Amino acid sequence: MREKKPFYITTPIYYPSAKLHIGHAYCTTIADAIARYHRLAGDDVFFLTGSDEHGLKIQQKAEEAGIQPIEYTDKIVASFQALWKRLDISNDDFIRTTQKRHERVVQEIFRRIYAKGDIYKGEYKGLYCTPCESYWTEHQLDENGCCPDCHRPVQEVAEEAYFFKMSKYQDRILKYIEDHPDFIQPASRRNEMINFIKQGLDDLCISRTSFNWGIPVPTDPKHVIYVWFDALTNYLTPIGFLDDPEKFQKYWPADLHLVGKEIVRFHTIIWPCILMALDLPLPKKVYGHGWLIVDGDKMSKSKGNVVDPNLLIDEFGADAIRYFLLREINLGQDGNFSRDALISRINSDLANDLGNLLHRTLNMTLKFQDGVLTAPQGESEVDRSLKVDAMATVQAFATGMEDMKLSDTIKTVWAFIGRANKYIDETAPWALAKDPAKKQELANVMYNLAESLRLISVLISPFMPQTSERIWNQLGLTDAGKAWSDVQLEDAETWGGVPAGLHVGKPEQLFPRIEVEKDEAPVANAKAAKKQKQAKQEPKTKKEEHLPEGIITIDDFAKVQLCVAEVLACEPVENADKLLKLTLSVGSDAPQRTVLSGIAQFYQPAELVGKHLVLVKNLKPRKMRGQLSEGMILAASDGKALKVVEVGMPAGTEVR
Repeated sequence: MREKKPFYITTPIYYPSAKLHIGHAYCTTIADAIARYHRLAGDDVFFLTGSDEHGLKIQQKAEEAGIQPIEYTDKIVASFQALWKRLDISNDDFIRTTQKRHERVVQEIFRRIYAKGDIYKGEYKGLYCTPCESYWTEHQLDENGCCPDCHRPVQEVAEEAYFFKMSKYQDRILKYIEDHPDFIQPASRRNEMINFIKQGLDDLCISRTSFNWGIPVPTDPKHVIYVWFDALTNYLTPIGFLDDPEKFQKYWPADLHLVGKEIVRFHTIIWPCILMALDLPLPKKVYGHGWLIVDGDKMSKSKGNVVDPNLLIDEFGADAIRYFLLREINLGQDGNFSRDALISRINSDLANDLGNLLHRTLNMTLKFQDGVLTAPQGESEVDRSLKVDAMATVQAFATGMEDMKLSDTIKTVWAFIGRANKYIDETAPWALAKDPAKKQELANVMYNLAESLRLISVLISPFMPQTSERIWNQLGLTDAGKAWSDVQLEDAETWGGVPAGLHVGKPEQLFPRIEVEKDEAPVANAKAAKKQKQAKQEPKTKKEEHLPEGIITIDDFAKVQLCVAEVLACEPVENADKLLKLTLSVGSDAPQRTVLSGIAQFYQPAELVGKHLVLVKNLKPRKMRGQLSEGMILAASDGKALKVVEVGMPAGTEVR
């Protein structure tokens, strides 16, 4: 049994950028998935995010807009909070560095370190990057003499300032990092920080007098405290550093600071030195995640490739965005965001794999067992194999999440979803339903599928909180007395949590399949574009091609669209001896179809229910006996007998 414990996780507090982008959503979604996992595992979680609102660049932005800095930040911070709500971010607190509770903490920390003799007054002369709010020395600049982080010009600064004796802690922080290999992750970031420290740490300028948007130095109010000294201490404010010793003792040191790789230096060098000066323990881990690249290029307003997460949520839903970000990108590495890749994942993983599994399971349970699951008795080899795979998946899920291997963990869960879909094809419930002697075997199969979905709903909950609850409710588990809000990881650690006699609900579409029209291939240059345009405007007269009778071209055949269709229901057509009316599913994300087929002489209606047939899906609908037939099913005949073409693939699969 895993020991349950307090768990404190933070994201960086975000600079109030006037334009939200998908990168903001990425880091916070990672943190939320980790926090949700630890709550699921029974830990007492405190999840913090917030906004970093002081500094020269904020003051300049506000002046450009003709408003006060607090007015500027209020509006933008509200947009962050609204986005977190839309993304189902489950933070326990949202810290703003402009809040009075935080000002008290920052000033008290300044007092304590000053009283210790680790802060002194002097004059700063050097280089400053306003966009990054970072101090640099000449030898630290990039090859163009610009900021090594953002590669924008730096300014020479000269002003009276207070300094923190960071150099005093150089050897101590270096030894700590070397002695605690897990403190900075991934290892590449750790190596970067070790090399940075070995170049020598200067004392840190921690106050400014050239502007006034910041927290005043408590003993010298003409100075405002340097924005990073202010921002880093936010991690202490909400957990009771000054006013709740019991809470502070419970949650500090933080278990995880999750930050972008560009600010690892602040969190693994400056912040630990401040904590050492305060005689406080250091965070257990700082993890520097990579950047989110858009179609192979870093996001930039000047390049016009900034992706608005709100628009993505409007179009695809929050869970689809969360799934893509967490599944597609390995934590610690840069990851690429592509609209095409997002749509592909929605269609393949969410609509086809997960959505189809739920839809087929509920439909067959309703059709074959009136929606009621009965207790399994005995088991086949394939049943046993499914259970073994299920329990192995639960174990791998817990291990992967503890190690923060989110992408690998999702892939493991989806491998089990694929296994459950394969189990349907292996057991063929539609065939079992035809044989009264196999009633218990059918009951076992339907129970095992529902139980698999119960486990899946638990395992995907850190990644897709809305979808997991929808699956739970469609299975009917809430009505059976197990509220989703009470679900814990231990509910997935044993097989058999679906109660006998459970009445499942009706299937509802989880993720509609997204149809995308293919654009024309891009042309190489203006001359080619002109030729293409002329070709459109001046159609060529094509010489008529004479083919032998009965022969068609590949272009003709390419027009025929074939797919797998599952027979949901079948009945005779009144006053038509040869016709059967088939109700077909062509995928959980598509409307059902009705097809009339002249096969009544060869099949009883009940024989066809559950079969997976081949459908010509783009045949023009036509009326037969007053009813609309939307396609044609394929069959083979020798003139005496006829058999429909069956395929062991899920409904909606393309046949080619």
